[in-house]
Amino acid sequence: VQLQASGGGSVQAGGSLGLSCVVDGKIFRKNVMGWYRQAPGKQRELVASRINTGFTTYNDAVKGRFTITGDNTQNMVFLQMNSLKPEDTAVYFCNAVPPLSDWGQGTQVTVSS
Repeated sequence: VQLQASGGGSVQAGGSLGLSCVVDGKIFRKNVMGWYRQAPGKQRELVASRINTGFTTYNDAVKGRFTITGDNTQNMVFLQMNSLKPEDTAVYFCNAVPPLSDWGQGTQVTVSS
C-alpha cells in the first residue's frame, strides 16, 4: 500500500477529527506530503502540506483550524482538524505534492450543522 488514509467520521460543526496516513517509505522520504480533499461536485484541492523538516503550508480555508504533522520514523502524516465546519465535508486523501497518480483510499469526513 502506497497511501492509506484513515480516521474520518461524522461530527457536528465545531467538533474535531484526526486523520492518519500510512505512506510508503520511498514516497515519504522523497516528497513533500499533503492532505487533499474533494467535496461532492467540486475539484480536489490541497488542504495542507508538510516537508520532512517540518515546514508546513495551509489552504486559507483551513488556516488556524487544521494542523498537519508527520512522523518521520513511521512514515506517517497526520491532519488534526478542529472547529470543523459543514463546508469541510469531503473525502480526504493524503498524497505527495505534486500528487502521484495513485491516490489510494480516501477517508470520508462529514460535518453536520
